[in-house]
Amino acid sequence: MLEIHCEVSTVWSSAGVGPLGFIKFKVNTAVCQEMLEHFMLPSSDKLHGDADFIFQQDLAPAHIAKSTSTWFNDLGVTGLHWPETSHDLNPIENLWTIVKRKMRDTRPNNADELKAAIEATWASITPQ
Repeated sequence: MLEIHCEVSTVWSSAGVGPLGFIKFKVNTAVCQEMLEHFMLPSSDKLHGDADFIFQQDLAPAHIAKSTSTWFNDLGVTGLHWPETSHDLNPIENLWTIVKRKMRDTRPNNADELKAAIEATWASITPQ
């Protein structure tokens, strides 16, 4: 069985999904803010343009650190903190269930094939 240990960062909304970001190391505040800068901001611009949005995130320490809160405030991004263990209330979990179901018969041979399969499956998700 192929096993990969990494974090995945993404943005999604009723307007669609943004690209996935695969992180191969522990997320601290600096990494969190870098991922937000490179994935969340461009994705929110693409999905919402200049319209206001609320960024939902779990209560992981890097997400609620003072420097991350300051980063959000400086950019005028409104955040909604959500308990990370509320899988029944966390809509992103429904999307991950869809990805897992679509990938059920996928048999990647290495990490690169797995990453490509996840990205292709994620990109196939429509707003509907």
